[in-house]
Amino acid sequence: MANTWYPVIDYSACVECGTCIDKCSHGVYSKDKAPTPIVISPDSCVDHCHGCGNICPSGAITYVGEDTGWTPPNGEKPEESDCGCGCGCGGDCCG
Repeated sequence: MANTWYPVIDYSACVECGTCIDKCSHGVYSKDKAPTPIVISPDSCVDHCHGCGNICPSGAITYVGEDTGWTPPNGEKPEESDCGCGCGCGGDCCG
């Protein structure tokens, strides 16, 4: 987990679909305000996980600490099978 890596929501682009909340199994988002994504536990975000950003249909998610050149793919799933976040999920949790 990281304290210098976490998602930031562009609410002007967010369509409030709740996909990011459903996708994240690390407790980063509040379920109380669903489907509006509210980051309540940024320290729980897995360092360099792009799972929620990779599936966001509007490309509304970016990350504090992004240094890889990743850009929001607007919901298009990346071709790689592993999420690359280091959590060992094999691509199932971060996607």
